[in-house]
Amino acid sequence: MNRLSVVDEIFLHRHRGFGLPVVMQGLWRSDDTVDLPLLISLHDALAGGPLGRRVVRSRVPGARPRFEPSVESRPLHYPTAPIPDDGILAWADAQAEVDVDPERHPGWALTAAPLDGGGTVVSLVCSHVLVDARGLLDAVTDGLAGTVEAPSAERTSDVRDAVDLIRRVGRGLRGVRYSPASGDGPAPRPVTARPVTALLDIDAARWDRAAEADGGTPNALFLAVGAGIARRAGVPSPVRIAVPVDSRNAGTAANGVTTTEVVVGPTDSPARIREAAREAYRRPPEGAPHGIPDEILQLVPDRLAARLAAGAGERDVLCSNIGPIPQSLETFGPHRTVGFAARAGPGASPAPRATTSTHLSAYLCRLGGHYTLSLVALDTDRFPDAATLRVYADAELADRGLEARPW
Repeated sequence: MNRLSVVDEIFLHRHRGFGLPVVMQGLWRSDDTVDLPLLISLHDALAGGPLGRRVVRSRVPGARPRFEPSVESRPLHYPTAPIPDDGILAWADAQAEVDVDPERHPGWALTAAPLDGGGTVVSLVCSHVLVDARGLLDAVTDGLAGTVEAPSAERTSDVRDAVDLIRRVGRGLRGVRYSPASGDGPAPRPVTARPVTALLDIDAARWDRAAEADGGTPNALFLAVGAGIARRAGVPSPVRIAVPVDSRNAGTAANGVTTTEVVVGPTDSPARIREAAREAYRRPPEGAPHGIPDEILQLVPDRLAARLAAGAGERDVLCSNIGPIPQSLETFGPHRTVGFAARAGPGASPAPRATTSTHLSAYLCRLGGHYTLSLVALDTDRFPDAATLRVYADAELADRGLEARPW
């Protein structure tokens, strides 16, 4: 299906200043030099896959925007001058500052750099409109394996799509009453500065033991750590955490991310958080206000759609557990992957109207014997610089018997 879903359009609205854009970044580190021909081949493959799409709006009222294959892409950037080993974070932050609005520009960018001490770091940035985190990993897997499937150029009639959508919404509205969405997020605030970030590797065996000792799971410990860092920065308790839930269909590039909420108090153990998360996963996903079909967001103007969906997916903290990295990406072509991180941020400089209620976003993934915790602090009043963010993160981890190694 080449029409944008409700979730796709919510992410597209954010590129228009209705909230903060969500730009994903995957980072790979190898311990040897990645050859230029391999990166050129990957770049060409990505351009022909699900990232190589653009958004086209219909002139027919009620018809949803559609994806079309795009022949435009940003060139691969791979300078010969190495970056210092302790400069990876600054380099990664700079690569993420790109406008990947897929309606106006190519929706992705691939860059790489050699490291002073040997090895290579690779960055892939893309708009969340195109794929979710798992879709980004799949795109790279297929690109390296040479099994990329070109996006469909097939398109349904705009008139038919509009009629079908209006009918679906009409059927959904029969006999329902509007009620505001429950669990609305905290009040949004303008975003006026770039986020501060951290990339931290933590021994996986120690993390798992710390979680099990408190009767929790690695994911419950992740939520506890995210809430603890926020509390140290002055976010009031209990901390409300937005937790993405991957519900996309296997084998598709479509966004399948919905969001639920887990509330974490200052004395909650990982065991208690584990039970709270189980309950949260059973709740209906957030989208349009209760009693209204989600698809109504695709019929009304962008400004109204953004207002109706306001608060969906935004809380004090976002904790996204990406999980184990697929075995296929434990190597980058013939090169051993020694580090992988995934995160999301606002991309290019935020638009004047961009707002968020999220103070801190945290992302967790596992590669071999370590977890990588990626932190993106969006509240520069509470997290004024990267050093402060590291102080809070190190203190929270130390209290749980954990130690982080920064990138």
